[in-house]
Amino acid sequence: MTTTFEQKVKAVREHHEKLLSRKNIRKEWGNGIYDKYEYPILTAEHTPLEWRYDFDEHDNPYFMQRIMMNAALNSGAIKLDGRYLLVVRVEGADRKSFFAVAESPNGIDNFRFWDEPITMPEDVIPATNIYDMRLTQHQDGWIYGVFCAERHDDSQPGDLSAATATAGIARTKDLKTWYRLPDLKTRSQQRNVVLHPEFVDGKYAFYTRPQDGFIDTGSGGGIGWALVDDIEHAEVKEETIINARHYHTIMEVKNGEGPHPIKTAHGWLHLAHGVRGCASGLRYVLYMYMTALDDPTRVIAQPGGYFLVPEGEEYIGDVMNVAFANGWIADGDAPEGVHDDDDRVLIYYASSDTRMHVAESTVGKLVDYCMHTPEDGFYTAKSVETIKSLVAKNKATLGK
Repeated sequence: MTTTFEQKVKAVREHHEKLLSRKNIRKEWGNGIYDKYEYPILTAEHTPLEWRYDFDEHDNPYFMQRIMMNAALNSGAIKLDGRYLLVVRVEGADRKSFFAVAESPNGIDNFRFWDEPITMPEDVIPATNIYDMRLTQHQDGWIYGVFCAERHDDSQPGDLSAATATAGIARTKDLKTWYRLPDLKTRSQQRNVVLHPEFVDGKYAFYTRPQDGFIDTGSGGGIGWALVDDIEHAEVKEETIINARHYHTIMEVKNGEGPHPIKTAHGWLHLAHGVRGCASGLRYVLYMYMTALDDPTRVIAQPGGYFLVPEGEEYIGDVMNVAFANGWIADGDAPEGVHDDDDRVLIYYASSDTRMHVAESTVGKLVDYCMHTPEDGFYTAKSVETIKSLVAKNKATLGK
């Protein structure tokens, strides 16, 4: 029996709708800090059919995908007018990434892409690739997107893998129309640059990640902090490391800020990623720390070890063993920008550079985790001592 063009279209549409409308299920037996969900919230297959297929039977009689998508990953996040919105890094089969908005009524499932990808204006020197946007609803009234702009390193013409990374900056009011500002000027290459949501000493504040090369951090010491006078001509003249890398930790190779921090009554909540080397390559995990309300550069708490890692199928993908996050949403009215302990936090993370997931917690849980989880003692003996202290405390508590 020959399947007609119309039958193929109908079958593909039904399959796609089933995927988009699937209800997500909270996983059982978590760690008490957050809850993960059963299904990815976005994959390459979630992208609109109109981006991939030519629906003209004359031009596409076999109903093939004309433009294939490879991944949906590393998404900035914002709640705007009651809508949960992600600015997703979508990667095509041609390896080019672009931004597209996906919207959900509840932040957990039923994410649907807007009709068209974002048209991002170019800087003076066009970028070959753009990706990993951090969204910040700033005190100045604009929504800023800061992202990595990648270009070939023309100082190495014979190496087609040589590249440079700068922080691209754009702003918008509605995520539809974007105004491009000049890339952030710095003394080194930059990735994982994030705009702080408030003015500091009357200036714009950036979390930075200085590095010697496109991939290698080299002499870059960790997550940096820099103040900028003019966002329309942003230049980092002085940079201070506020969250340093350490030997034999989850962030010995490199680390970087995730989304902009969440303001709470207890301090600023930060989500970041750490990278270490292992036999199978680089392992990316998420970790948390907190800084003081009156001084966002002063770390007041940092739990030892990782906060979230790829598990099960999350481990598998284009770049194995990677958890990465550059977007989260704190629900709640947040008077004066301060979130209550009961406010829900949705953590959007990508696994193995392939798909997007969500984990759910609250401000209170995350603050408790940061404030009361032991710090890394940097030595085996310290780790054993910390465990034995907890065992002794539990014996006393349980009357053993």
